[in-house]
Amino acid sequence: MTFATEIVCPRCRNSFPLGKAINLCPCGSPLLVRYDARKIARAVKKSELQSRPSTLWRYQEFLPLRAEKNRVSLGEGFTPLIEARRLASELNIKRLWIKDEAQNPTGSFKDRGLSVAISLAKELGIKKVAIPSAGNAGGSLSAYAARAGMEAYVFMPKDTPRANQIEAARYGAKLTLVDGLINDCGRLIAERKGAEGWFDVSALKEPYRVEGKKTMGLEIAEQLDWKLPDVIVYPTGGGTGLIGMWKGFNELAEIGWIGSKRPRMVSVQAEGCAPIVRAYNEGKEKAEPWLNAKTIASGLRVPQAVADFLMLQVIRESKGIALSVSDSEMVREIDHVGRSEGLFFCPEGGAGVAALRRLVQQGWIKPAETVLIFNTASGLKYIDALH
Repeated sequence: MTFATEIVCPRCRNSFPLGKAINLCPCGSPLLVRYDARKIARAVKKSELQSRPSTLWRYQEFLPLRAEKNRVSLGEGFTPLIEARRLASELNIKRLWIKDEAQNPTGSFKDRGLSVAISLAKELGIKKVAIPSAGNAGGSLSAYAARAGMEAYVFMPKDTPRANQIEAARYGAKLTLVDGLINDCGRLIAERKGAEGWFDVSALKEPYRVEGKKTMGLEIAEQLDWKLPDVIVYPTGGGTGLIGMWKGFNELAEIGWIGSKRPRMVSVQAEGCAPIVRAYNEGKEKAEPWLNAKTIASGLRVPQAVADFLMLQVIRESKGIALSVSDSEMVREIDHVGRSEGLFFCPEGGAGVAALRRLVQQGWIKPAETVLIFNTASGLKYIDALH
């Protein structure tokens, strides 16, 4: 069973019933699932989590799936928190944690959102799903659709890393390579989905991927004994993870599992594609499309995100910051983390380390603070860009 009560629009406050396939609100905003916090608090205690499987489904009361038989899982979630002692010492900060999302089934954090989204699609009777992808989401969708017995249609920019293309095809997806960027892929899906019978699972164009991503926040709280870090540094493309973690923290506070303290949320983008950083610096509530987007961090090559206003709200509400780093900084930090901590970071993860280094140097992050960074995918998926 689920304790979800409705689907709501954070912009116009319209609400929609559960149990129907839905994408955006008519006003154009992403939609979010709302829960009955009192019922969750009565149904589960923190101590009960310890005996549950080490997957994101240990938080089933916080997820919108009604029937366990519809769960589509490959063992995703509950990835390790690795303490980076050498890097913390070098940067002169109290404690540094790495959330290693490369240890998900298809090698990236995309598995969280797509496990939940495909589970809900199965529950709603959907047979065909489509996704625009700059890389890792396409492979992840293909895997979970195969697991669920669904048809998957993946649209990728033609210069997406070869590993991502091969992965999607090997899982049986119908792969279309597009001469353009992820937004162009999304536009093609929007034009064809009605005639083809596809359900669009683009980032935050349906309400369930963000529910899977919010489990990163639930895990961080549990793994740190319900005390959140001072700062979370997060590489931001479509923004599902940033928004999801913040949503998860608020839901934990609603049931009394954590207090009012929240991390300062740092949004990191690439210098070659930084619409959120520009909007943040200009004090705007929405981001203008980024022209001629270019970066080796394919997950950050998102010129325009439908949830831009929600990302900016999270950054500002948390008293966080948004900044961009260069591709050369990403590569330098990938090498450095590999040698100092034994982890093969993806470019997006390298971006987070570069941002962390700069914020420490600027004094924005203080020596006495605890910081958490992400490796969002395995560096092995980016061999073309990193060789």
